Amino acid sequence: MHLGVVIPRTGTHDPTDLAISAEKQGYDSVWMGELWGSSSVVKLSEIAAMTDEVELGTAIVNVFSRTPAVLAMTAVTLDRVSNGRASLGVGTSTPTAVENVHGMTFDRPVRRSHETIEVIQRILGDDEPVTYEGERVSVSGVPPLDRDVPIYHAALGPANRRVVGRLCDGWMPHNIPFSGLDDAFEVVATSARERGRDPDEITIAPYVPAAVSDDRDEAYDAVRGHVAYYAGSADGYRNAIATEFPDQVDRVAEAWQAGDRADAATLVTDEMVHDLGVAGTPSAARDRLREIVSETAIDRPLVTIPEQAADGVAEETIEALAAVSDA
Repeated sequence: MHLGVVIPRTGTHDPTDLAISAEKQGYDSVWMGELWGSSSVVKLSEIAAMTDEVELGTAIVNVFSRTPAVLAMTAVTLDRVSNGRASLGVGTSTPTAVENVHGMTFDRPVRRSHETIEVIQRILGDDEPVTYEGERVSVSGVPPLDRDVPIYHAALGPANRRVVGRLCDGWMPHNIPFSGLDDAFEVVATSARERGRDPDEITIAPYVPAAVSDDRDEAYDAVRGHVAYYAGSADGYRNAIATEFPDQVDRVAEAWQAGDRADAATLVTDEMVHDLGVAGTPSAARDRLREIVSETAIDRPLVTIPEQAADGVAEETIEALAAVSDA
């Protein structure tokens, strides 16, 4: 099994130390998120210098705050310093992050994704200088960089999933319940076939929010907090969860947005945790992760440590689930 891990950005642990540990324990890829406070690319460059074989990816950088040219240069530079181990994971992020943090208009995000990814791919190619006139993105005479870096897209809604099918090497869904993941991928597959692409060549690499502890309740509560945060943060995440849990997610989102964060987490049911993540004792969590992979078309599960998890839980989760890669 190809098994990756998304390293948490917060906590007293050092992400580089966790990445080194993940490589030693058999994970084949390490990914870093980016929202605020730390540059995923800078941290991945440090990890590249301290590791040997593990693949490195951004999970995710948004398509608004960096231009397509900057994203392409970033991907190529990370790939060079890691000796060909880089992947570029992109997504739209949320209106709150894009508008409040970056001061940009969250305008036509799906079109922005499509054009950004298309321009990045052309810049990564080895053809003539890139000129592109889109609705959201325009460039002229950009020299190609001639580097093969896989591009993953964290698409949730159907329109954005069609972008994956048309253009991308991989799909990184988050908060789409595992029970509905195969059906959701059919949108990707149909779009790929329409472009003459083989859907089997698109890597399905979902976030798998995971928390492992000898204390089952501690593990479940970490994933509950993770789900509550996303349910309350943006319509896209809430809509994804609502494909299986419409009534429950509305109650969670209402509590979160009212400022009742603890209440919001308690409203995340065990059933939601089971269908959106992996939680429990080491043996139970390993069994659940194996079950998810065996019952779906997932190619590369990305074990995602909730920011709400204690440092000890983060370390135990990475260690406990590493054994699944040997299955």
